Amino acid sequence: MVCLSLSVVIITLNEEANLARTLQSVAWADEIVVVDSGSTDRTREIAESFHAKFFVEPWRGFAGQKNFALGKASGDWILSLDADEEVEPALADEISTAIKTPSAAGFYIPRKNFFLGRWIRHGGFYPDRKLRLSRRGTAQFEDRLVHEDLHLNGAASNLRGHLLHRAYPTLASYLDHMNRYSSLGAQMAVAHGPRGFSFTDIVLRPRLTFFYNYVLRGGFLDGREGLLLHLYHTQYVSWKYAKAWERSRARTG
Repeated sequence: MVCLSLSVVIITLNEEANLARTLQSVAWADEIVVVDSGSTDRTREIAESFHAKFFVEPWRGFAGQKNFALGKASGDWILSLDADEEVEPALADEISTAIKTPSAAGFYIPRKNFFLGRWIRHGGFYPDRKLRLSRRGTAQFEDRLVHEDLHLNGAASNLRGHLLHRAYPTLASYLDHMNRYSSLGAQMAVAHGPRGFSFTDIVLRPRLTFFYNYVLRGGFLDGREGLLLHLYHTQYVSWKYAKAWERSRARTG
């Protein structure tokens, strides 16, 4: 049996609250690569305590930064993680087995998304499969401002173990995140031309999104946390289209 190595790559900016938990979950990997874009907290100290290779690189955007990190990995296989994700033990065992006798060039991994400490199991938030594990040299992140996906040159298969995504421990962190992402989404929306003021997009679409995810897809089954998540997600949708109109108006004077 050929012994193949695994690199884990992570991009960071002021991630001291999450990074130790993430790195502990992949301490078994052959190599850990952290690409930082200018942290002022203990991010570097934490990364180096896990013997990670630490690089400082000016911000290139999400896709550019992640692709830079891929280029720094030397393993036969690469697992790309966000700094607020963990590899559960069952997934760690599954990855170790999968890369020894690979059945594909890459693997999709289901994610458990947590909001205010609760695993959100309904409303379209699970299984939330992400292509994160790939043979080195077969994948790159697509050039998008936000919601960038890993594109694979080859066949992909599915793993059963989970990533644990603890992105939103507080309402403030979620609202800040949605504010930033709605701005990036608006920038993408106007990239190919101006967007007018749309009552449908700014008012009706958010309400239909809430009804679809919270009612039809069972988001109400996730209790109070599910209600708040879907309620405030509608604001993200409205903000994105309102900001797109604002950007278009500024362009046209």
